[in-house]
Amino acid sequence: MKITIINGPNLNLLGIREIDTYGEESFEIYLNNLKKQYTDVELDYFQSNIEGEIINKLHEKGFSDNGIILNAGGYTHTSVSIADAIKSIKTPVVEVHISNILDREPFRHISLIAPNCKGCIFGFGLQSYRIALESFLIEE
Repeated sequence: MKITIINGPNLNLLGIREIDTYGEESFEIYLNNLKKQYTDVELDYFQSNIEGEIINKLHEKGFSDNGIILNAGGYTHTSVSIADAIKSIKTPVVEVHISNILDREPFRHISLIAPNCKGCIFGFGLQSYRIALESFLIEE
């Protein structure tokens, strides 16, 4: 099974930004632990602060991988283009957020990408990624 995790803007700063919201662990450390736990899954990782690069990665992985886990960050609430990219590919996408987006500013309550995703997981910290990964394994 091959799954790609795509993180959007500012998620490269996990572990050092807004610790109260996102925690102290870097994503690289979390990803390494995830890879150790799921040795039978080929996990790829991509992060970009640039909308077009996220779209290009969705296009690249969206016809070959078994699943994509996407934390589009702030683009979740603004990017019709990312929503269209998800709709255009065959690989199922699970939307993930570290924080509970419904417990934050009102503009974060609306996801433009959610209608094109297999499902949405938010509010479980970095474990949201593991739960998304498990959702792909359940279907196997």
